[in-house]
Amino acid sequence: MFRESPRTPTRQGVLAAAGKIAAILPPTPLLPVEIGGVRVHVKCDSLQPIGAFKIRGAWHRLTDLTDAERAAGVIAVSSGNHAQGVAWAARALGIEAAIVMPVDAPRVKIAATRALGAEVILYDRPGGEDRDAIANALCDERGRVLVHAYADPWVIEGQGSMGIEIAAQLGRAPSRIVVCCGGGGLAAGLALACPDSAVHPVEPAGWDDLARSLELGRIVRVGPDAPPTICDAIQTPSTAPVNFAVLHGRAEPGIAVTDDEVRAAQRFAFAQLRLVAEPGGAAALAAALAGKVPLDEGTVITLTGGNTDPEAFAATLSAGE
Repeated sequence: MFRESPRTPTRQGVLAAAGKIAAILPPTPLLPVEIGGVRVHVKCDSLQPIGAFKIRGAWHRLTDLTDAERAAGVIAVSSGNHAQGVAWAARALGIEAAIVMPVDAPRVKIAATRALGAEVILYDRPGGEDRDAIANALCDERGRVLVHAYADPWVIEGQGSMGIEIAAQLGRAPSRIVVCCGGGGLAAGLALACPDSAVHPVEPAGWDDLARSLELGRIVRVGPDAPPTICDAIQTPSTAPVNFAVLHGRAEPGIAVTDDEVRAAQRFAFAQLRLVAEPGGAAALAAALAGKVPLDEGTVITLTGGNTDPEAFAATLSAGE
């Protein structure tokens, strides 16, 4: 159950968020790479201080809190990257933060969130517990503001700051952006930031609820028989009305990628870009490498996170030898 905000995300809000981000963080690299004989670019937001793009939305949201809201603190829901973004921003701003995280989240993400000073509240994702219900109850109990991982207009605008950076680095709007997608916060933000660019959301196979929602014209949830996925960062049960409102009729048809395709993308990023990519952060690259999205020289592919357990990453690299 999502808590609706009366506020609507806008491109003006994206521009404001981009200004805030530029004031505290340098732009992440936009690196050229050849895929299938086409020179494209990869936006490496895995190199943010928390290892993921989520720092953008968290900073925009927390810096817009009122004094009373800052004093009360925030609650967030996340499998780990948004958790670290909120924890990082909260520590910098002197705000108390509690994060509802799945018990099966990568250990490196749970440890990093705690190291940044946030309280971690674990829930049983495999057992079917509802993280949004838990977070909403905590907000009511503690009188705190909910900072949702994607169902929040400020978070959407903050993530869209990536698009403003991309256009500045390219010197023009990209023809298309291939984007890793869970609930649709980044995809919606990029759609607002780059109104003339095609936006291609990429989700894990079996967890492609946004693709089906866009196709059907209404929000649908992931089925109860959804398969396991290594893409924990973008393993979300459904998009939210605020994201759907931006993307419906605007985004390109959604794309689903398999775990094997994602692992191949992780190996490609390591070999060709010298970068560590977590599974969810490599989904867009996986779609491009698998030939599931058209590519041209104006294409930008998002690499959104690099927070992966070392053992899992080593096993992925070894499997390609």
